Amino acid sequence: MAIATINPATGVIENTFEPHNSDEVERRITAAQSAFLELKSTSYAQRGQWMQAAADLLEAEVDATARMLTIEMGKPIAQSKAEVLKCAKNMRFYADESEGFLAEEKLADPSSVNASSAWTRYDPLGVVLAVMPWNYPLWQVIRFAAPALMAGNTGLLKHASNVPQSALYLDTLFERAGFPAGAFTTLLIGSAEVKAVLEDRRVKAVTLTGSEPAGRSVASIAGEQIKKAVLELGGSDPFLVMPSADVDAAATMAVKARISNNGQSCIAGKRFIVHTDVYDEFARVFSAKMAALVVGDPLDPATEIGPIATESGLNDLAELVDDAVAQGAEVLTGGSAPDGPGFYYSPTVLAGLTDDMRIVMEETFGPVASLYRAADRADALAIANQTTFGLSSAVWTQDSEEEEWFTRNLDAGAVFINGMTISYPELPFGGIKDSGYGRELAAAGIREFCNLKTVWKA
Repeated sequence: MAIATINPATGVIENTFEPHNSDEVERRITAAQSAFLELKSTSYAQRGQWMQAAADLLEAEVDATARMLTIEMGKPIAQSKAEVLKCAKNMRFYADESEGFLAEEKLADPSSVNASSAWTRYDPLGVVLAVMPWNYPLWQVIRFAAPALMAGNTGLLKHASNVPQSALYLDTLFERAGFPAGAFTTLLIGSAEVKAVLEDRRVKAVTLTGSEPAGRSVASIAGEQIKKAVLELGGSDPFLVMPSADVDAAATMAVKARISNNGQSCIAGKRFIVHTDVYDEFARVFSAKMAALVVGDPLDPATEIGPIATESGLNDLAELVDDAVAQGAEVLTGGSAPDGPGFYYSPTVLAGLTDDMRIVMEETFGPVASLYRAADRADALAIANQTTFGLSSAVWTQDSEEEEWFTRNLDAGAVFINGMTISYPELPFGGIKDSGYGRELAAAGIREFCNLKTVWKA
Protein backbone atom coordinates (compact mmCIF):
# COMPACT_ATOMS: atom_id res chain seq x y z
CA MET A 1 0.00 0.00 0.00
CA ALA A 2 1.44 3.36 -1.06
CA ILE A 3 2.39 6.04 1.49
CA ALA A 4 0.77 9.33 0.56
CA THR A 5 1.03 13.05 1.17
CA ILE A 6 -2.54 14.34 1.50
CA ASN A 7 -2.75 18.13 1.59
CA PRO A 8 -4.91 18.85 4.68
CA ALA A 9 -5.96 22.23 3.31
CA THR A 10 -7.65 20.58 0.32
CA GLY A 11 -7.94 16.87 1.07
CA VAL A 12 -6.17 16.17 -2.24
CA ILE A 13 -3.39 13.57 -2.60
CA GLU A 14 -0.22 15.45 -3.57
CA ASN A 15 2.19 12.53 -3.98
CA THR A 16 2.57 8.84 -3.27
CA PHE A 17 5.57 6.67 -2.39
CA GLU A 18 6.07 2.93 -2.29
CA PRO A 19 7.12 1.56 1.10
CA HIS A 20 10.47 -0.14 1.49
CA ASN A 21 10.37 -3.91 1.21
CA SER A 22 12.19 -6.23 3.61
CA ASP A 23 15.34 -6.35 1.46
CA GLU A 24 15.60 -2.57 1.40
CA VAL A 25 15.03 -2.35 5.15
CA GLU A 26 17.81 -4.89 5.70
CA ARG A 27 20.13 -2.91 3.41
CA ARG A 28 19.49 0.27 5.34
CA ILE A 29 20.02 -1.31 8.76
CA THR A 30 23.27 -2.79 7.49
CA ALA A 31 24.34 0.63 6.21
CA ALA A 32 23.49 2.22 9.57
CA GLN A 33 25.63 -0.34 11.42
CA SER A 34 28.55 0.17 9.03
CA ALA A 35 28.25 3.93 9.39
CA PHE A 36 28.32 3.58 13.18
CA LEU A 37 31.61 1.70 13.08
CA GLU A 38 33.04 4.58 11.06
CA LEU A 39 31.38 7.49 12.86
CA LYS A 40 32.28 6.46 16.40
CA SER A 41 35.98 6.76 15.60
CA THR A 42 35.74 10.28 14.22
CA SER A 43 36.53 13.36 16.30
CA TYR A 44 34.01 15.81 17.73
CA ALA A 45 35.60 18.43 15.51
CA GLN A 46 34.88 16.38 12.40
CA ARG A 47 31.31 15.59 13.42
CA GLY A 48 30.82 19.23 14.30
CA GLN A 49 32.00 20.32 10.88
CA TRP A 50 29.51 17.98 9.22
CA MET A 51 26.72 19.12 11.56
CA GLN A 52 27.39 22.77 10.75
CA ALA A 53 27.24 21.90 7.05
CA ALA A 54 23.86 20.22 7.57
CA ALA A 55 22.62 23.38 9.31
CA ASP A 56 23.89 25.41 6.36
CA LEU A 57 21.81 23.25 4.01
CA LEU A 58 18.67 23.75 6.10
CA GLU A 59 19.10 27.51 6.10
CA ALA A 60 19.82 27.65 2.38
CA GLU A 61 16.75 25.53 1.58
CA VAL A 62 14.39 27.07 4.13
CA ASP A 63 11.79 28.39 1.68
CA ALA A 64 11.29 25.15 -0.24
CA THR A 65 11.49 23.01 2.88
CA ALA A 66 8.97 25.16 4.76
CA ARG A 67 6.53 24.94 1.86
CA MET A 68 6.89 21.15 1.95
CA LEU A 69 6.06 21.07 5.66
CA THR A 70 2.99 23.25 5.19
CA ILE A 71 1.64 21.18 2.31
CA GLU A 72 2.22 17.92 4.20
CA MET A 73 0.71 18.81 7.58
CA GLY A 74 -0.94 22.23 7.25
CA LYS A 75 0.91 24.53 9.64
CA PRO A 76 1.02 28.24 8.70
CA ILE A 77 3.97 28.98 6.42
CA ALA A 78 5.65 31.37 8.87
CA GLN A 79 5.65 28.64 11.52
CA SER A 80 7.09 26.17 9.02
CA LYS A 81 9.99 28.52 8.29
CA ALA A 82 10.54 29.01 12.02
CA GLU A 83 10.64 25.24 12.50
CA VAL A 84 13.31 24.79 9.84
CA LEU A 85 15.48 27.55 11.30
CA LYS A 86 15.02 26.19 14.83
CA CYS A 87 16.39 22.87 13.59
CA ALA A 88 19.47 24.61 12.25
CA LYS A 89 19.97 26.37 15.59
CA ASN A 90 19.76 23.04 17.43
CA MET A 91 22.31 21.49 15.10
CA ARG A 92 24.75 24.33 15.65
CA PHE A 93 24.21 24.12 19.41
CA TYR A 94 25.22 20.46 19.52
CA ALA A 95 28.05 20.98 17.05
CA ASP A 96 29.51 23.45 19.56
CA GLU A 97 28.60 21.85 22.89
CA SER A 98 28.73 18.05 22.48
CA GLU A 99 32.38 17.55 23.32
CA GLY A 100 31.92 19.41 26.61
CA PHE A 101 28.70 17.57 27.44
CA LEU A 102 30.42 14.20 26.97
CA ALA A 103 33.82 15.04 28.45
CA GLU A 104 35.48 12.55 30.79
CA GLU A 105 34.99 13.29 34.49
CA LYS A 106 37.87 12.49 36.84
CA LEU A 107 37.24 11.34 40.40
CA ALA A 108 38.75 14.02 42.62
CA ASP A 109 40.09 11.52 45.18
CA PRO A 110 40.83 8.19 43.45
CA SER A 111 42.45 6.85 46.65
CA SER A 112 38.94 6.60 48.11
CA VAL A 113 38.35 3.70 45.70
CA ASN A 114 41.89 2.29 46.03
CA ALA A 115 42.96 3.55 42.60
CA SER A 116 45.66 5.76 41.19
CA SER A 117 43.00 7.28 38.97
CA ALA A 118 39.35 6.73 38.16
CA TRP A 119 37.00 8.42 35.76
CA THR A 120 33.85 8.13 33.72
CA ARG A 121 33.39 8.49 29.98
CA TYR A 122 30.45 8.50 27.56
CA ASP A 123 30.56 6.09 24.61
CA PRO A 124 27.93 5.88 21.84
CA LEU A 125 25.55 2.92 21.89
CA GLY A 126 25.23 2.29 18.14
CA VAL A 127 22.20 2.32 15.85
CA VAL A 128 19.16 4.04 17.38
CA LEU A 129 15.64 3.76 15.97
CA ALA A 130 13.63 7.00 15.99
CA VAL A 131 9.84 6.69 15.68
CA MET A 132 8.63 10.21 15.00
CA PRO A 133 5.32 12.11 14.60
CA TRP A 134 3.95 14.41 11.93
CA ASN A 135 3.21 17.57 13.94
CA TYR A 136 6.77 18.92 13.78
CA PRO A 137 8.09 16.88 10.85
CA LEU A 138 11.64 18.23 11.08
CA TRP A 139 12.05 19.54 14.63
CA GLN A 140 10.99 16.36 16.42
CA VAL A 141 13.54 14.44 14.37
CA ILE A 142 16.41 16.92 14.54
CA ARG A 143 16.22 17.32 18.30
CA PHE A 144 17.11 13.61 18.44
CA ALA A 145 19.34 13.37 15.38
CA ALA A 146 21.71 16.24 16.16
CA PRO A 147 22.84 14.99 19.60
CA ALA A 148 22.74 11.34 18.53
CA LEU A 149 25.07 11.88 15.58
CA MET A 150 27.36 14.19 17.55
CA ALA A 151 27.70 11.46 20.20
CA GLY A 152 28.77 8.99 17.48
CA ASN A 153 25.52 7.06 17.16
CA THR A 154 23.67 6.49 13.90
CA GLY A 155 19.93 6.76 13.34
CA LEU A 156 17.11 4.95 11.60
CA LEU A 157 13.99 7.09 11.12
CA LYS A 158 10.50 5.63 10.99
CA HIS A 159 8.51 8.79 10.36
CA ALA A 160 4.75 9.26 10.45
CA SER A 161 3.18 7.93 7.26
CA ASN A 162 1.48 11.22 6.34
CA VAL A 163 4.79 13.13 6.03
CA PRO A 164 6.82 10.98 3.60
CA GLN A 165 8.38 13.95 1.81
CA SER A 166 9.77 15.23 5.10
CA ALA A 167 11.07 11.75 5.85
CA LEU A 168 12.83 11.52 2.49
CA TYR A 169 14.31 14.99 2.89
CA LEU A 170 15.86 13.91 6.19
CA ASP A 171 17.02 10.67 4.56
CA THR A 172 19.61 12.57 2.50
CA LEU A 173 20.31 15.68 4.59
CA PHE A 174 23.19 14.40 6.71
CA GLU A 175 24.92 12.47 3.95
CA ARG A 176 24.80 15.60 1.78
CA ALA A 177 26.51 17.44 4.64
CA GLY A 178 29.36 14.91 4.76
CA PHE A 179 28.33 12.30 7.31
CA PRO A 180 29.09 8.67 6.30
CA ALA A 181 26.47 7.06 4.08
CA GLY A 182 23.86 5.41 6.30
CA ALA A 183 24.59 7.59 9.34
CA PHE A 184 20.97 8.76 9.32
CA THR A 185 18.50 7.03 7.06
CA THR A 186 14.74 6.77 6.62
CA LEU A 187 12.72 3.57 6.63
CA LEU A 188 9.50 3.97 4.66
CA ILE A 189 7.58 1.35 6.60
CA GLY A 190 4.27 1.06 8.43
CA SER A 191 3.76 0.79 12.16
CA ALA A 192 3.44 -2.99 11.92
CA GLU A 193 7.07 -3.25 10.78
CA VAL A 194 8.54 -1.35 13.73
CA LYS A 195 8.66 -4.40 15.99
CA ALA A 196 10.98 -6.35 13.68
CA VAL A 197 13.35 -3.39 13.33
CA LEU A 198 13.52 -2.82 17.08
CA GLU A 199 14.14 -6.52 17.68
CA ASP A 200 17.12 -6.50 15.29
CA ARG A 201 20.30 -7.09 17.32
CA ARG A 202 22.08 -4.22 15.55
CA VAL A 203 19.53 -1.70 16.83
CA LYS A 204 20.58 -0.77 20.35
CA ALA A 205 17.91 1.72 21.49
CA VAL A 206 14.75 3.55 20.50
CA THR A 207 13.26 7.01 20.89
CA LEU A 208 9.60 7.73 20.22
CA THR A 209 7.61 10.93 20.15
CA GLY A 210 3.91 10.27 19.66
CA SER A 211 0.74 9.04 21.26
CA GLU A 212 0.45 7.21 24.54
CA PRO A 213 -0.70 3.93 22.87
CA ALA A 214 2.26 4.05 20.48
CA GLY A 215 4.58 4.68 23.41
CA ARG A 216 3.21 1.74 25.36
CA SER A 217 3.68 -0.55 22.38
CA VAL A 218 7.27 0.51 21.67
CA ALA A 219 8.20 0.50 25.37
CA SER A 220 6.88 -3.06 25.67
CA ILE A 221 9.01 -4.25 22.76
CA ALA A 222 12.09 -2.41 24.05
CA GLY A 223 11.55 -3.89 27.50
CA GLU A 224 11.40 -7.41 26.14
CA GLN A 225 14.66 -6.76 24.28
CA ILE A 226 16.24 -4.94 27.26
CA LYS A 227 16.97 -1.92 25.09
CA LYS A 228 17.09 1.71 26.16
CA ALA A 229 14.01 3.79 25.31
CA VAL A 230 13.16 7.48 25.54
CA LEU A 231 9.47 8.37 25.23
CA GLU A 232 7.90 11.80 24.71
CA LEU A 233 4.19 11.17 24.60
CA GLY A 234 1.02 13.21 24.86
CA GLY A 235 0.24 16.15 27.07
CA SER A 236 -2.75 18.03 28.40
CA ASP A 237 -0.78 20.93 29.77
CA PRO A 238 -2.34 23.25 32.36
CA PHE A 239 -2.07 27.01 31.96
CA LEU A 240 -2.84 28.57 35.34
CA VAL A 241 -3.77 32.22 35.90
CA MET A 242 -3.76 33.65 39.42
CA PRO A 243 -5.20 36.99 40.65
CA SER A 244 -1.85 38.80 40.66
CA ALA A 245 -1.26 38.07 36.97
CA ASP A 246 -1.50 40.57 34.14
CA VAL A 247 -4.74 39.13 32.79
CA ASP A 248 -4.57 40.72 29.34
CA ALA A 249 -1.00 39.54 28.83
CA ALA A 250 -1.91 36.09 30.09
CA ALA A 251 -4.91 35.84 27.74
CA THR A 252 -2.82 37.01 24.78
CA MET A 253 -0.16 34.40 25.48
CA ALA A 254 -2.84 31.79 26.15
CA VAL A 255 -4.12 32.18 22.61
CA LYS A 256 -0.63 31.72 21.19
CA ALA A 257 -0.03 28.72 23.44
CA ARG A 258 -3.28 27.07 22.36
CA ILE A 259 -3.18 27.64 18.58
CA SER A 260 0.52 27.32 17.76
CA ASN A 261 0.98 24.60 15.12
CA ASN A 262 -2.81 24.69 14.60
CA GLY A 263 -3.18 23.53 18.19
CA GLN A 264 -1.39 20.28 17.41
CA SER A 265 1.44 20.34 19.90
CA CYS A 266 2.06 18.07 22.88
CA ILE A 267 3.33 21.02 24.93
CA ALA A 268 0.56 23.43 23.97
CA GLY A 269 -1.48 24.97 26.75
CA LYS A 270 -4.73 23.00 26.59
CA ARG A 271 -6.45 23.42 29.97
CA PHE A 272 -6.79 27.03 31.12
CA ILE A 273 -7.31 27.09 34.87
CA VAL A 274 -8.21 30.55 36.14
CA HIS A 275 -8.74 31.83 39.67
CA THR A 276 -12.34 32.89 40.22
CA ASP A 277 -11.29 36.47 41.03
CA VAL A 278 -10.07 37.01 37.43
CA TYR A 279 -11.99 34.27 35.63
CA ASP A 280 -14.68 36.44 34.02
CA GLU A 281 -12.19 38.97 32.66
CA PHE A 282 -9.86 36.25 31.35
CA ALA A 283 -12.74 34.33 29.74
CA ARG A 284 -13.98 37.46 27.96
CA VAL A 285 -10.59 38.52 26.60
CA PHE A 286 -9.43 35.00 25.75
CA SER A 287 -12.63 34.05 23.90
CA ALA A 288 -12.65 37.31 21.94
CA LYS A 289 -9.06 36.83 20.83
CA MET A 290 -9.72 33.21 19.84
CA ALA A 291 -12.80 34.23 17.84
CA ALA A 292 -10.81 36.89 15.96
CA LEU A 293 -8.16 34.50 14.62
CA VAL A 294 -7.78 34.20 10.85
CA VAL A 295 -8.44 30.64 9.64
CA GLY A 296 -7.49 29.82 6.07
CA ASP A 297 -4.92 28.66 3.54
CA PRO A 298 -1.72 27.91 5.50
CA LEU A 299 0.40 29.09 2.55
CA ASP A 300 -1.13 32.56 2.94
CA PRO A 301 1.08 34.63 5.29
CA ALA A 302 -2.03 36.24 6.80
CA THR A 303 -3.39 32.90 8.05
CA GLU A 304 -3.08 32.25 11.79
CA ILE A 305 -4.69 28.80 11.89
CA GLY A 306 -4.57 26.20 9.15
CA PRO A 307 -6.22 22.78 8.96
CA ILE A 308 -5.92 19.75 11.20
CA ALA A 309 -3.27 17.49 9.69
CA THR A 310 -5.50 14.50 8.94
CA GLU A 311 -9.18 13.76 8.46
CA SER A 312 -9.07 11.22 11.30
CA GLY A 313 -7.55 13.85 13.58
CA LEU A 314 -10.35 16.25 12.68
CA ASN A 315 -12.96 13.61 13.46
CA ASP A 316 -11.32 12.78 16.81
CA LEU A 317 -11.29 16.45 17.80
CA ALA A 318 -14.92 16.98 16.79
CA GLU A 319 -15.97 13.93 18.81
CA LEU A 320 -14.38 15.33 21.97
CA VAL A 321 -16.12 18.68 21.55
CA ASP A 322 -19.48 17.12 20.64
CA ASP A 323 -19.31 14.84 23.69
CA ALA A 324 -18.66 17.80 26.00
CA VAL A 325 -21.42 19.92 24.47
CA ALA A 326 -23.91 17.05 24.64
CA GLN A 327 -23.23 16.81 28.38
CA GLY A 328 -23.69 20.50 29.04
CA ALA A 329 -20.42 22.26 28.25
CA GLU A 330 -20.78 25.94 27.33
CA VAL A 331 -19.35 27.00 23.97
CA LEU A 332 -17.85 30.48 24.35
CA THR A 333 -16.72 30.53 20.72
CA GLY A 334 -16.41 28.04 17.86
CA GLY A 335 -17.51 24.48 18.46
CA SER A 336 -17.76 23.19 14.90
CA ALA A 337 -15.96 22.58 11.62
CA PRO A 338 -16.56 25.24 8.95
CA ASP A 339 -18.05 24.29 5.59
CA GLY A 340 -15.73 23.75 2.67
CA PRO A 341 -12.79 21.56 1.64
CA GLY A 342 -9.95 20.59 3.91
CA PHE A 343 -9.71 19.43 7.52
CA TYR A 344 -10.44 22.70 9.31
CA TYR A 345 -11.89 23.25 12.78
CA SER A 346 -12.93 26.62 14.19
CA PRO A 347 -10.99 28.06 17.16
CA THR A 348 -13.04 26.93 20.15
CA VAL A 349 -13.30 27.70 23.85
CA LEU A 350 -15.34 25.44 26.12
CA ALA A 351 -16.37 26.21 29.72
CA GLY A 352 -18.51 24.53 32.36
CA LEU A 353 -16.67 21.23 32.05
CA THR A 354 -17.48 18.28 34.30
CA ASP A 355 -15.54 15.14 35.10
CA ASP A 356 -17.84 12.89 33.05
CA MET A 357 -16.77 14.61 29.81
CA ARG A 358 -14.04 12.88 27.82
CA ILE A 359 -12.28 16.17 27.11
CA VAL A 360 -11.39 16.59 30.78
CA MET A 361 -9.01 13.62 30.75
CA GLU A 362 -8.13 13.21 27.05
CA GLU A 363 -5.74 15.28 24.95
CA THR A 364 -7.24 17.73 22.45
CA PHE A 365 -5.05 17.97 19.36
CA GLY A 366 -6.37 21.07 17.63
CA PRO A 367 -7.48 24.66 18.34
CA VAL A 368 -9.84 23.77 21.20
CA ALA A 369 -9.30 25.24 24.67
CA SER A 370 -10.84 24.02 27.94
CA LEU A 371 -11.57 26.73 30.50
CA TYR A 372 -11.83 25.97 34.24
CA ARG A 373 -12.79 28.21 37.17
CA ALA A 374 -10.68 27.58 40.28
CA ALA A 375 -11.77 28.65 43.77
CA ASP A 376 -8.21 29.10 45.03
CA ARG A 377 -4.68 27.94 44.29
CA ALA A 378 -5.23 24.54 45.89
CA ASP A 379 -8.24 23.97 43.66
CA ALA A 380 -6.24 25.13 40.63
CA LEU A 381 -3.46 22.68 41.47
CA ALA A 382 -5.92 19.81 41.89
CA ILE A 383 -7.40 20.50 38.45
CA ALA A 384 -3.93 20.82 36.91
CA ASN A 385 -2.72 17.50 38.33
CA GLN A 386 -5.90 15.47 37.79
CA THR A 387 -5.01 14.06 34.36
CA THR A 388 -2.69 11.13 33.69
CA PHE A 389 -0.37 13.42 31.70
CA GLY A 390 2.61 15.36 33.03
CA LEU A 391 4.50 16.98 30.18
CA SER A 392 4.74 20.71 30.88
CA SER A 393 2.81 23.56 32.51
CA ALA A 394 2.57 27.34 32.72
CA VAL A 395 1.80 29.55 35.72
CA TRP A 396 0.91 33.23 35.61
CA THR A 397 1.48 35.03 38.91
CA GLN A 398 3.41 37.99 40.32
CA ASP A 399 3.55 36.44 43.79
CA SER A 400 7.01 34.92 44.38
CA GLU A 401 5.80 32.60 47.13
CA GLU A 402 2.96 31.37 44.92
CA GLU A 403 5.41 30.89 42.06
CA GLU A 404 7.61 28.66 44.20
CA TRP A 405 4.59 26.72 45.52
CA PHE A 406 3.31 25.86 42.04
CA THR A 407 6.80 25.04 40.80
CA ARG A 408 7.22 22.55 43.62
CA ASN A 409 3.78 20.95 43.39
CA LEU A 410 2.87 20.73 39.70
CA ASP A 411 3.17 17.20 38.28
CA ALA A 412 5.06 18.07 35.12
CA GLY A 413 8.43 17.83 33.44
CA ALA A 414 8.62 21.63 33.20
CA VAL A 415 7.06 24.77 34.65
CA PHE A 416 7.08 28.02 32.68
CA ILE A 417 6.34 31.14 34.74
CA ASN A 418 4.56 34.07 33.06
CA GLY A 419 5.11 32.57 29.62
CA MET A 420 4.25 29.56 27.46
CA THR A 421 6.09 26.28 27.13
CA ILE A 422 8.74 26.25 24.42
CA SER A 423 11.43 23.63 23.81
CA TYR A 424 14.93 25.13 23.77
CA PRO A 425 18.17 23.31 22.84
CA GLU A 426 19.70 24.65 26.06
CA LEU A 427 17.05 23.14 28.41
CA PRO A 428 16.14 19.49 29.10
CA PHE A 429 12.76 18.47 27.69
CA GLY A 430 10.47 15.60 28.68
CA GLY A 431 7.63 14.55 30.94
CA ILE A 432 6.41 12.26 33.70
CA LYS A 433 3.39 9.99 34.22
CA ASP A 434 1.77 9.00 30.90
CA SER A 435 3.71 11.73 29.10
CA GLY A 436 6.73 9.45 28.98
CA TYR A 437 10.24 9.20 30.40
CA GLY A 438 13.75 10.22 29.55
CA ARG A 439 14.89 13.64 28.37
CA GLU A 440 15.76 15.30 25.11
CA LEU A 441 17.87 18.43 24.48
CA ALA A 442 20.62 20.03 26.59
CA ALA A 443 23.29 17.81 28.14
CA ALA A 444 20.68 15.32 29.38
CA GLY A 445 19.49 14.66 25.85
CA ILE A 446 22.83 13.72 24.33
CA ARG A 447 23.67 11.47 27.28
CA GLU A 448 20.49 9.37 26.94
CA PHE A 449 21.97 7.26 24.14
CA CYS A 450 25.45 6.85 25.54
CA ASN A 451 27.06 4.22 27.71
CA LEU A 452 28.26 5.93 30.89
CA LYS A 453 31.40 3.88 31.42
CA THR A 454 33.39 3.78 34.64
CA VAL A 455 37.17 3.34 34.32
CA TRP A 456 39.31 2.32 37.33
CA LYS A 457 43.11 2.19 37.23
CA ALA A 458 45.38 0.61 39.88
